[in-house]
Amino acid sequence: MSIIIPANSAVSGGYDVDNSLLFDPGAKITHTFGSTTNRRTFTLSSWIKKCSTTTEQNFVFGGDNSGSNPYFDFRFNSDQTINWYCSDGSGNLAFNLITNRKFTDSNAWYHMVMAVDTTQGTSSNRVKLYVNGVQQTSLSTATYPSQNFETPFNDVNYEVQYGGLRTSTPNYNGYMCEIVEIDGQQLDPTSFGEFDEDSGVWKPISVSGLTFGDNGHYLDFEDSSDLGQDVSGNNNDFTLTNIAATDQALDTCTNNFTTMNRLDNYYPGATFSLGNLQVATTNSGKAWNTSSIALSSGKWYFEAKNSATGGSTPSDNWNLIGISDRSPTSVTDLGLADYQYAIFQFDGKVYAGSSSSITYAAAWVTGDIIGCAIDLDNNKIYWHKNGQWGTGSGAWGSTTFNASTGAFSIQAAASTLNGFYFVAMGDAGVNVSKTWQFNFGSPVYAISSSNTDGDGYGNFEYAVPSGFYSINTKNLAEYG
Repeated sequence: MSIIIPANSAVSGGYDVDNSLLFDPGAKITHTFGSTTNRRTFTLSSWIKKCSTTTEQNFVFGGDNSGSNPYFDFRFNSDQTINWYCSDGSGNLAFNLITNRKFTDSNAWYHMVMAVDTTQGTSSNRVKLYVNGVQQTSLSTATYPSQNFETPFNDVNYEVQYGGLRTSTPNYNGYMCEIVEIDGQQLDPTSFGEFDEDSGVWKPISVSGLTFGDNGHYLDFEDSSDLGQDVSGNNNDFTLTNIAATDQALDTCTNNFTTMNRLDNYYPGATFSLGNLQVATTNSGKAWNTSSIALSSGKWYFEAKNSATGGSTPSDNWNLIGISDRSPTSVTDLGLADYQYAIFQFDGKVYAGSSSSITYAAAWVTGDIIGCAIDLDNNKIYWHKNGQWGTGSGAWGSTTFNASTGAFSIQAAASTLNGFYFVAMGDAGVNVSKTWQFNFGSPVYAISSSNTDGDGYGNFEYAVPSGFYSINTKNLAEYG
């Protein structure tokens, strides 16, 4: 299992990226070039957080949708190597680079730069691939274009797509931010990022001073009402397909929010979607899934919506939500091992390291939002249903956060087996699939209000308790 708190997201100070765009399979954004400019020299740059590790992921395409003319594709192969290639339209590859390195992390942000100048005399200088500021030279395939080869990029009536491949069903699953095309220049990564002088990790810099060229574009995704807006000044706006306002995300390359961890899924066998914020369990077996970021100290808040059940008993309410210090090592219920604390949908009772339950609150139903406040400084945990905090009286209590009656004591993180806790969701049933949507501050479901934590991070349905924070790398750097 991979637990990632990427350093490039935790660096404080400097340039901040406010928004990304979430691409679930079926989503893409497209733009058709209105004129032919420089097809030999250009640069593409984007930060990505891929949320799948087992399937082919196409996230940049350029050219003719028919496939009979030249086209340009940048993708992850099914083995998670990068494959960057361009067809000449006659069934041949004009160039093809495939990395030896496999990019299997679904919790970290990567910076990708594709730099093209086919006028170069040295063939290996004509197409260059960089990841997090470092050129990728360890290649299993390295076929370079002929000198002065005309790519399909920047050609009139040809299309550029992010998140798809021609007319095929788009299949990119993840986030993208800071998408830039520079028309007419082959730039290296230092035009888009730099190594932090203290940590040595790669981080973004402002691109507002770059010369974009006529077909160049810059997508920052900051306007939720116009997510395809090109802010380079060229007005090369993009058309959205299966993209909604809720796909604007706060999870970015400068502030990485936790998600549920797709890599921790051996026993649960759940299905992940919506940027790894939606988890659908199997209808056989039972276990739990955990978050991508581990917590050892500080005060943290999240919300989760029990969005659907399915199978032979649609009213099934065998859901558990809380925290665990580990991944599952067998098929069992969340809350039955030491250092696990979970509230049970069926009756609102808390299970804490055994099959014995403790009355905390009442049951809840599909569509309710469960909030959880985790206090690892004072070793307490609290839950609410639709903003009403549990009091331990067997019913959901007043709307006031009541630390004196609503707290549930937990073991200190340092005394657990691994020294930290994960957010965890468990399926205690064996006949019905359960679906949860998580909000760690960047919700994938519509909310009617907008509440941030005390530092202004996150977007929650209900008020964040004073002194508690959304789980992201900027808050972890300060409070965790």
